[in-house]
Amino acid sequence: MAAPRLTLSVFVLMLAFITLSEGLRGTGPKKCCFRFHESPVQKERVLSYIKTSQRCPQPAVLLKTVAGRQLCAKPSASWVKDLISYLDAKPGEVSNL
Repeated sequence: MAAPRLTLSVFVLMLAFITLSEGLRGTGPKKCCFRFHESPVQKERVLSYIKTSQRCPQPAVLLKTVAGRQLCAKPSASWVKDLISYLDAKPGEVSNL
């Protein structure tokens, strides 16, 4: 009779430990991208950008447009690199959201 209780106790302790350790990791990323906008966006149409979390499965850049939309783009695309350089160079504005 002691063996089932011991097994149950060990199981409950392991479950509590796993729950606690997962909680300490914090919440997951707020936004990840799974589909990407492939065609270039006009520079004048983009207000700002942010890079997604490193915890996302794929690296991405979120572009905030003047229309209030957010578009996912691949940071390796040449047009995205040019757009980021353009936004970073704009005086008096913060490029990151």
